[in-house]
Amino acid sequence: MTTAVREPVTRSVGAELAHYSAALYARGWMEGTSGNVSVRTTAGPVLITASGRSKGELTPGDVVSVAPDTGEAINADDLRPSAETAIHLALYRADPGCRAVIHAHLPYATALSVRAAERGEEGVHFADYELLKGLGLQDPSATTVPVFANHRDVGAIGRDIAAHFGRPGAGRPPLLLIARHGATAWGPDLATARNRLECLEALSQLLVLDRQFS
Repeated sequence: MTTAVREPVTRSVGAELAHYSAALYARGWMEGTSGNVSVRTTAGPVLITASGRSKGELTPGDVVSVAPDTGEAINADDLRPSAETAIHLALYRADPGCRAVIHAHLPYATALSVRAAERGEEGVHFADYELLKGLGLQDPSATTVPVFANHRDVGAIGRDIAAHFGRPGAGRPPLLLIARHGATAWGPDLATARNRLECLEALSQLLVLDRQFS
C-alpha cells in the first residue's frame, strides 16, 4: 500500500520545484507548458511538476506525488503528472544517487541531437572542453551524451532509457538527449541537475561554433 507524502513536505518540495521551473522558463528552456522537474523524497514518492502548467507560473501546489515503482499518482486531486514521468522514474531506478531530474528543451543541445539522429549516431561526443568538469565525470576529458529516439509513447522512451542504463558501463554522464525533443539531467539535488543542464547547453553551443569554423 502506498503512503501519501505529508502535506508540509509536499508544499516545501513543491516550492523548490516551482522556483527551478520558473528560472528555466525565464531562460527560454521551458516554453509553453514544456519541460518538467522532479525530486525523489526521502519518504519514497517522487514529486513531479503537473502536466499542462506553464513552468513560469507554477505554485507549490502544482506538483503531483507518484509512486516510484508504478508511476501511479497519489492524492493528485485534479492534477495529472507530467507526460514524461516515465523518463524520470527510469532514471531514479537506474541510478541510486539520483534524487532530482530536470527535463528541458535546450536549443543547441536539441539541435545536436537532431544531427546525431540523422547520422545514425548513438550520442553526441564532447572532448577537451573545460566545462566538462561541471558534469561530475570520473574522467572530465571527454564524454558522449546518449541520444534516444523520440517515440510518441513516452513510456517507450522510458523503457529505452532503462535498458541503456541497465547495461554495465563506467563513466556515463548524468545526461541524455532525446532526438528532436530535449535534454535531461539528474543528480543528488536540483541545483546539481540544473548546473549539469547549463553545462550541457554551453558545451553544445561551443561544439556548434567549433564546427562552423572548422
